[in-house]
Amino acid sequence: MNKINPLISKIKSLKEFLIIKNSTLENKRIVFTNGCFDILHRGHIEYLQQAKTLGDILVVGLNSDSSVKVLKGENRPINNEIDRAICLAALEAVDYVIIFNEETPYNLIKNIRPQVLIKGGDWREEEIVGYDIVTSYGGRVISSNFLSNYSTSKIIQRIINRYCKDKT
Repeated sequence: MNKINPLISKIKSLKEFLIIKNSTLENKRIVFTNGCFDILHRGHIEYLQQAKTLGDILVVGLNSDSSVKVLKGENRPINNEIDRAICLAALEAVDYVIIFNEETPYNLIKNIRPQVLIKGGDWREEEIVGYDIVTSYGGRVISSNFLSNYSTSKIIQRIINRYCKDKT
């Protein structure tokens, strides 16, 4: 049996996830987060583990390749959306991954209706995309701090600094 298959089964379209949610996740506390997760690193792992502790099911909205280009620039993503989704699906903390094409996960949040919305970074809770939706039905919105020095952009810059210096 191909060991990737169980990982692929965690990657869903919004429509597929909603069918699962409506049939088997009715009494489960759903936590939602999103991001590019371009080069998976320790900061991502710890953040996702923390998010999982806030509920029963952790759903990760993953920016598609085209939306990452809009957000991060023409040279990104480094890893394509399927590779990024499989890496996320391999994490024990992650229950489902949904790839989305928009710049923000607003539509996903509106449809999934998570009980907890968590976003890492320096966002004030009321600035987090989806805050209005989640708080309208009594859900929680949480801003979580990233580990310092752990970001994909910083990792890429370290690689450039170490390996792309003029050797003359």
